[in-house]
Amino acid sequence: MAHIGYARVSTASQSLEAQEFQLKAAGCTVIYSDVVTGSSPSRPQWDACRKGLREGDSLVITRLDRAGRSLSHLI
Repeated sequence: MAHIGYARVSTASQSLEAQEFQLKAAGCTVIYSDVVTGSSPSRPQWDACRKGLREGDSLVITRLDRAGRSLSHLI
């Protein structure tokens, strides 16, 4: 069982550092990160993160909006 983290910022001028710090503090052993708007249909590291999850793993994000911008994206 592993804690897998996902971090995302919308623009290159924003930093992933704070999210990555929080994910490491939560015990994440692997962290995937994207620099892309949440509404983008293409988030390569989000796709890799979901494919990398195994039964028993926990997905950890710092805020729900890091996974998607709307309820339809989350579903």
